Amino acid sequence: MTSTVTRPGPPGSPAAPAPPPAPEGRSGIAGLLELPGNGIRAIVRSAATTPGRLSVIAIGLVLLSLVAGLFGTLAAQDKKDTINGLIDHREPLAAAAQQVYRALSDADATAASSFLSIGTEPLPMRQRYERDIAEAGAALAKAASDSSGVDEAAEQINTLGRELPVYTGLIETARTYNRQGFPVGASYLREASELMRAKILPAAQDLYRIDTDRLAAEQDDATGFPWLATALVLALLAALIVTQVHLTRKTNRLLNVGLVVATVSVVVALLWGAVALIVQSTLVGSGEEDGSHQVDVLVRARIAALQARADETLTLVARGDGAAYEKDFRDLAGQLGGSDGQGGLLGEARGLAAGGAAADKVDAAIQAASAWFKAHAEVRRQDDDGFYQDAVATAIRDDKKDGAAGAFLRLDENLVAAINVGRQEFLDDTRGAERALTLLAPGIAVLALIAAAGSALGIRERLREYR
Repeated sequence: MTSTVTRPGPPGSPAAPAPPPAPEGRSGIAGLLELPGNGIRAIVRSAATTPGRLSVIAIGLVLLSLVAGLFGTLAAQDKKDTINGLIDHREPLAAAAQQVYRALSDADATAASSFLSIGTEPLPMRQRYERDIAEAGAALAKAASDSSGVDEAAEQINTLGRELPVYTGLIETARTYNRQGFPVGASYLREASELMRAKILPAAQDLYRIDTDRLAAEQDDATGFPWLATALVLALLAALIVTQVHLTRKTNRLLNVGLVVATVSVVVALLWGAVALIVQSTLVGSGEEDGSHQVDVLVRARIAALQARADETLTLVARGDGAAYEKDFRDLAGQLGGSDGQGGLLGEARGLAAGGAAADKVDAAIQAASAWFKAHAEVRRQDDDGFYQDAVATAIRDDKKDGAAGAFLRLDENLVAAINVGRQEFLDDTRGAERALTLLAPGIAVLALIAAAGSALGIRERLREYR
């Protein structure tokens, strides 16, 4: 047991006052709830003094530098990832959807043309048809790999997967009867063509539209402006300038090295980001206008030509009962070349390709289309006048001078060449946009750290003067 001995005071002196009781701290949840308020009150009390205000300013600048750097880095990296996705993922998938549409249209046109041949089906036509079906199947598998989560795309892929075997089965049946000389083969061919036009091609067209729209949406994302990141960087720059003006007035010192370094790093980040984003946005826009948009017009022109070619041959296969096919041919011809052969999709493509690498190919395609339309008129004249075999020869023999087959092949070849040029334009411009963002994301992160460090060191030098 211990005791405390106190020295008694002089006689008559008052007793020493008892020490005040220690304040009782609050504990538990109530204490935790009071922590934010206590922290805010402590900051307010500290900000009442000059060193306290400088500390608050330093903390604010460091936090703002880090937040601006974080959002700027994320925005730059998101742009780069979006552009890489356009090159490596989205454009190839749109091309696969286009390939499904084109291959199926060409298969239908080739199957119809082969029925007009006398005797055994020409081997080149048979090989072209089989190649088209194989290409459509491979492209459909590639397009299906990206359909998860997109119900409309999955629906079109299911339709294609279900109906395409039915179509090929009808074509094989038609071929079998045709080789045996039975007229019923033509009926199976028309049934297969109706299935292609009523269900298969509309599904392929919808799939192509979906993928093209997704490509355009990602291009829009790539050219979008990072408003939040830019606002944060500008706010940081303004805060640094205001802080330096404030310190100059308080200390009569013109420059603060740390804050100057921080300001320069923010200005560099802002200028670097602005130039890189302007170049990137311009190149992505050019890739869309000269590349993907031009390719879309050319693809639609080629598909219209392929469908018109199928109508041309089916009109002859029908032998006097093909008025509906001929009407469809005229509608597609107007869509392809307009009323004078110089407008329509080909005219639009010529306007888009003017002055570009594909201009000569588009001009050659327009000339071939005009020659094809003239040859078609001759086919119809011969058929209507009763010269059926002459009409068939003009329609399908590619070695016949001024024939429809040769003109159509020239049209198709030039359209394919122009499409390839447009795809390359897209890839070149978009890759250039990706290169414009090289090192931008890590560069912004490093510059933000420099700004934070410069702000902290600059304020620290002023704080030392108060010690």
